[in-house]
Amino acid sequence: MASICPFSPPAIAAPRSLDPNGRPSFRLHVSSLSPSLSKPEVVVTRERGKNAKLMSALAKHDIWCLEVPLIEHTEGPDVGKLPSLLCESEFDWIITTSPEAAAVFLEAWKVAGTPKVRIGVVGAGTASVFQDVLQSSEQSLEIAFCPSKATGKVLASELPKYCENSKVLYPASVKAGSEIEEGLSSRGFDVIRLNTYNTVAVEHVEKKTLELALSSPVVAVASPSAVRWVDSILEALRVHGQGQQALFC
Repeated sequence: MASICPFSPPAIAAPRSLDPNGRPSFRLHVSSLSPSLSKPEVVVTRERGKNAKLMSALAKHDIWCLEVPLIEHTEGPDVGKLPSLLCESEFDWIITTSPEAAAVFLEAWKVAGTPKVRIGVVGAGTASVFQDVLQSSEQSLEIAFCPSKATGKVLASELPKYCENSKVLYPASVKAGSEIEEGLSSRGFDVIRLNTYNTVAVEHVEKKTLELALSSPVVAVASPSAVRWVDSILEALRVHGQGQQALFC
């Protein structure tokens, strides 16, 4: 389980005070673990900084959460090529299939001087990464395509083709499969794939954090739409019994 920086103290939804009904109200904070804290009811495992919405939503239901990131993103071997390629070449499409791929692309796009680009995204979660830029880029960046189903296979089959040799830039994860470039190539697209980032496992989790995490009845392994899982997690807590830990993916 690998980290590009030392593991920092986990975020915990902790009690602050009693509400008028005598129940604890909650706040989110990052702190060292304390023996006085009760065991968490839910462990959230996305990379650090991306669990807050889910934790806040669960805290409204008086659910205690522990943030234990189990993955980290690192630079891919091709990330340095992206700005220069955007400066030197024009593409009919830039394809992004994950929020991290979108975030890495945006950084390179800014370094390249924010050239005019047409973006195809795999789904709403990826599209949301571009929201701030869309409001300020004066139309130099356009989200122009999202497939009918949020999968790489459907994206490759539905992406509009404007000319015989439409050129596509595909910044991707090192671990991403080849179905997108193969699907687009079979339709006559000229595809350039760059492996711009990688996802690695966290290497070190503090002993106290691990012990606390193992005591939780529910582990949530979630996506950018994780906040919509609140009902499923509440149901998991309702059916939990006899120390069995529930895992949701």
